[in-house]
Order: sequence, then structure tokens, then C-alpha cells
Amino acid sequence: MSCIYLARTNQKLNFARLHLDALRAGCDSTGWSKHILIESYNESVLFHLASAYDAFLHEIAERYSLDVSHIDSYRTLAADLESSGQECPELSELSVLENDPDSWLHKMVRAYEACWKATDRAAPVQSSSSVSEIHVAQINPSHTDEAAIVEECQSWLDALRDLIDRQRSGMQEW
Repeated sequence: MSCIYLARTNQKLNFARLHLDALRAGCDSTGWSKHILIESYNESVLFHLASAYDAFLHEIAERYSLDVSHIDSYRTLAADLESSGQECPELSELSVLENDPDSWLHKMVRAYEACWKATDRAAPVQSSSSVSEIHVAQINPSHTDEAAIVEECQSWLDALRDLIDRQRSGMQEW
């Protein structure tokens, strides 16, 4: 069995940790770019967490000798496992977590997906403003929940690491 997805999962978990450290430093910043740094590192942490989760899904597919080339969610992994007639206890846990709106995994995946929705619509240009004028829209204009963002990202990283470690141990037993 190849270890490419195992290595990729570990790499992405490490990247998430590094960007979480940078997010913490951004929260401690007193510079003019503090809020931009926080938003930027928050999204990069989410990217690496989502990428680690995706790599882990590929790791599971590889472990069960499935074609990993089209796995893009736990749903496609579930469909492939079902068509191959294989039981996968790891997938059962992921399914529960993904479908529970109160679970950390559901919230993490939705937070990552929300990063892609921030620029869905362009604001209409007002007749009194210049076409070349730059308009900045802040996602979190109140900046009241910056410490909570760090805590939430840390809890998601910890939970994802724990999930991966537990499931890897279970897969090794077989």
C-alpha cells in the first residue's frame, strides 16, 4: 500500500497547526493589518483542515483498495464502498459527524465552504463613485469573536487529529 495519502494527511495537519500559530500571532498584533491577518489566517487554517480531511478520505479509500481518483467527499467514498460490498466502520463515524449540524466536523466543513461564498455577488457601482475606486468589504466587521475563532480552529484541529489517530489504529488492526 502506498503511503502518499497518509503523508499528505499528516502534512496538511502540520500546515493547519502552523497557520493556527500565525492566526494566534495575528490576534496579538497591534498593527493596522491585524484584522486582515486574522481573516487571512482563519481561511488558511480552514483550507488546511479541509485538505487534511480530504486526504484522509483518500487514505481510507486506498486502504480499502478503491479507486481514489474521484473521491471528493465521504458520500462518494460511501458509494464506492457500497458498490464494492465492503463494510467500513470508519465511514459510519464520519457519516454521523457530517450529518449532525452540531458536530465539529459538520461545522468545520461548512465554515470552509463559506469561504467560497464571500464573493458570490459584486456590489453595484454607485453613480457617485469612481469605477476604479476600491471597495473593501469586511467579513467580520465587529471583530468581537477573534479569540473564539482561534479556539474553534484549535478544537477542530484537535478533534480531526484525534479522529484520524483513532481510525488509523482501527484500520491497522485489520
